[in-house]
Amino acid sequence: MWWKKKLIRAQICILAGIVVGFILLHGPLAVLPMLPIVVQRPALLVMPAKTSARRPEMRGVWLATVANLDWPSRPGLPAAIQQQEFTALLDQIQGLHLNTVVVQVRPLADAFYPSHYAPWSQYLTGTQGQDPGYDPLAFMIAQAHQRRLAFHAWFNPFRVSNQENVLKLAANNPARQHPDWLVTYGGQLYYNPGLPDVRDFIINSIVEVVHNYAVDAVHLDDYFYPYPVGQQDFPDQSIYLHYGAHLFARKADWRRDNINQFIQQLSRQIKQVKPTVALGISPFGVWRNRAVDPTGSSTRATVTDYDSLYADTRTWIKHNWLDYIAPQLYWNIGFTVADYETLVRWWVNEVKGSHVQLYIGQAAYKINPGGTGAWADPEQLPDQLRINQRYELVRGSLFFRLKSLLRNPLDILDRLRHEFYQYPVAGPLT
Repeated sequence: MWWKKKLIRAQICILAGIVVGFILLHGPLAVLPMLPIVVQRPALLVMPAKTSARRPEMRGVWLATVANLDWPSRPGLPAAIQQQEFTALLDQIQGLHLNTVVVQVRPLADAFYPSHYAPWSQYLTGTQGQDPGYDPLAFMIAQAHQRRLAFHAWFNPFRVSNQENVLKLAANNPARQHPDWLVTYGGQLYYNPGLPDVRDFIINSIVEVVHNYAVDAVHLDDYFYPYPVGQQDFPDQSIYLHYGAHLFARKADWRRDNINQFIQQLSRQIKQVKPTVALGISPFGVWRNRAVDPTGSSTRATVTDYDSLYADTRTWIKHNWLDYIAPQLYWNIGFTVADYETLVRWWVNEVKGSHVQLYIGQAAYKINPGGTGAWADPEQLPDQLRINQRYELVRGSLFFRLKSLLRNPLDILDRLRHEFYQYPVAGPLT
């Protein structure tokens, strides 16, 4: 009965073909009846797919070292304790699904690394100029990168000291060696931005870090010319007469040009040394008020970037000297003098058409569980993040500052974990 055996083999082949075809058409679902244990698998697989598809987003936090605000917890700790504290902070940052840490590596005219341009920081050992026994910057970068956190090196370029006695600076501090570079204002010491030698010196000091360390970005905050102190004018008249009066009829225009030159040259030199290193700035949140300039924001701020700090952010964006800008929008929604969403919308329009990424500086330090008003409302900061999400050009947030966030006021950490940062994502510049 050879023909029956042949028929049976043919039927088996046809049946096998149908089964294989069904599996190819319907994938894993075709075998679900045989493997009931995988019924839960689709839910597990969806999560990573959702994570990988999410748009890159800045999720950063400032870590302030000036006055030991965030780290080290106090000056003079042994190196091993400083390192333990720092890695513990990074672990918490990573656990929040943040992706960037902005560390203040030169809070004054001092450094958290060995430098030819600045003495060791007093916030490490308690004594300016004293070697802490290791390279904190190299350690911090390595630890951040191990956790897949971008490391932005934060510099305060012109601020020298929070007191005015030059003799209290380390003997090898360049500010002490060049007293003609200094200006005393409001009880503090500053490098004078109007001096070309000062600008070159500071640029070289920043590029030193870009050259020697694997930083992902250079970050400057809102301190250019200092914030006004009462009616006192920044005492640079003689320098203006020498360097600027023949070019600029108004001292204010000369001051802005000094900062513009500084930013342009810094940007150019960073890219010459390492084209992949970003330059980011976090300015004060109001460029100009509309009452002064019809293209300004609908605000009534008493201090502005352009007129008070001589920081012409519009020019920096227009010329693409920056890779990102993160205005400090530290006001609540509905604040009549400077409404949060009004300013988000204004900054979105500023970066439109440029290559500059926009992040928002968020005021985590203002959350006030025991107070009254807008910042006692647990929805204030979450609502601000929701506003950010409505604008395509807002590419993320930077929170000021780390310890303020980690205190978890009004359960903000839980809100971030469960509502905004459920999944890790890459940063926009990675």
